[in-house]
Amino acid sequence: MAATHKPTGHEKIETSNFLMIVLVLVTVLVGGAVEIVPLFFQRSTTQPVEGLRPYTPLQLAGRDVYIREGCYNCHSQMIRPLRAETLRYGPYSAAGEFVYDHPFQWGSKRTGPDLARVGGKYSDEWHRLHLINPRDLVPESNMPAYPWLATAKLDPAELAPKMRGLRTVGVPYSDEEIAGAAEAVKDKTEMEAVIAYLQVLGTAGKR
Repeated sequence: MAATHKPTGHEKIETSNFLMIVLVLVTVLVGGAVEIVPLFFQRSTTQPVEGLRPYTPLQLAGRDVYIREGCYNCHSQMIRPLRAETLRYGPYSAAGEFVYDHPFQWGSKRTGPDLARVGGKYSDEWHRLHLINPRDLVPESNMPAYPWLATAKLDPAELAPKMRGLRTVGVPYSDEEIAGAAEAVKDKTEMEAVIAYLQVLGTAGKR
């Protein structure tokens, strides 16, 4: 009579789907925790870079319009530490630049150029014309036009609740800033707000 083969520990794992799935999940969770948890205690990833300020009400409203219109689908806001990127876009991005961004706009799709350092690169008028019809300035552009932003008015009532919400997650807005938010964007257009947002990207000391 042939001896009965007793599976080894390794064979038990390989022949049991349930056990294999559980162990793989445990491995991934432990590995992920080892990689990610230390970042929550690393100053360079949790503290703002020098000169970084929370978005003003107008910039914050422009950021909301930017997200609403799906601009992040074609434009990233993160320069990787690769020579080709730093030569084209400027210094690579640091985590401390984004501590007040909820959610951040890093992205990975670049149908259009990265916008992490676009602030101050072009005039307000350039951005206005570009948003109305991109091909007037960049003939080969496939970016959609956004002419309605020039006449659409911001809703001042939206800003204060937004800023209070951001304060609960660590953005240091004062009571005075929140109280004055509606007045700061009164009679402003969505285009003015988007331009204000774009003009501050990558210019921490100017916020």
